[in-house]
Amino acid sequence: MLPVTSTVPCAILALPLLNTAFAATYSLSKTWKGNDFFEDFTWYEWDDPTKGRVNYVNKETAIERNLSYVNGENFIMRGDSTNVVDPSAKGRDSVRIHSKDTYTDGILIMDVKHMPVGCGAWPAFWTCTRAGTWPAYGEVDIIEGLYGLDQQQYSNNLFTLHSDKGCNMPQPSNSSSGIPNRGTGTPLLTDCTGGVGCAVRDKSAKSFGAALNKQDGGIFVMRRSAARGFSFWFWPHNDPSTPKDISSGAQTIVETVMNTPIANFPTDDCDINKHFDNHEIIINLTFAGSWGGGEAQWKASGCAGDEGWTPNDFVDKNPQAFKDAYWEIRSLRWYTPVCAANHKKRRLSDDIF
Repeated sequence: MLPVTSTVPCAILALPLLNTAFAATYSLSKTWKGNDFFEDFTWYEWDDPTKGRVNYVNKETAIERNLSYVNGENFIMRGDSTNVVDPSAKGRDSVRIHSKDTYTDGILIMDVKHMPVGCGAWPAFWTCTRAGTWPAYGEVDIIEGLYGLDQQQYSNNLFTLHSDKGCNMPQPSNSSSGIPNRGTGTPLLTDCTGGVGCAVRDKSAKSFGAALNKQDGGIFVMRRSAARGFSFWFWPHNDPSTPKDISSGAQTIVETVMNTPIANFPTDDCDINKHFDNHEIIINLTFAGSWGGGEAQWKASGCAGDEGWTPNDFVDKNPQAFKDAYWEIRSLRWYTPVCAANHKKRRLSDDIF
């Protein structure tokens, strides 16, 4: 994928959104469907950094065990739902994939039909640095939550930035037009440092878990801009309010067609270029772990049941609980600013994750 160039001046349009008076036009640079994921992503097969009860398998094993495959044009990746896990093993087989390319400013769109749900499931769609020691150079969570059950605190989607010290978000407030500066969701912490980060929780349950799957999925949009920060949108599948540019996979997106974001992370007190470098795209499913296996989260879920399951024991001994623990992705698309003649992109060899 070559840098996007244009002989036409950048389109600068009036934008009634949040922290800026301007919007950009973006051009489609890359589309992934079906088998494209096998070509352009690597299968991570190392220990889970989040200490999940999981065994990430390589691409060959994932294909052999039917944990990664294509259905029509949709790409599917899932956790094992057949085997009881030996207590001495790493954990339940699952999949984590990383893009071979890395990305900076632009718009990333996932059209997802189904996401993993089930007690102990911790799915995520995110971008992250390959450089330095995490959280230096950043992580951006686009879809993340726990279990996908009906419990707002953990099962409504979280849009989150994680960074090293010095990236902060403003206190939530409304502009003179009444538009919230942090988006229409519920802002949580303002300090983006470390593992908790600065999140905005969607007020609607429709963008995560069982509620998302019930409506046949939906479309997630992340816009990254060094000048304006990060913004996130979501529309349920076939929602008539979805901008046609977004739902059709158009060659060009004009940002003004989008409504107020659910989550907005402006640059008032965060230098994006300092705290976020070139990021890879990651999609994964782990189980339990440092967040999904936390005492408060597990207790709130009711997943322990009358048997008093611990998170790890539940994951090991209940394979049938993970029959719906899978991603089914219609497409993933990447758009770059029309005038990004100096857009940075680098490609790593297949054996580097």
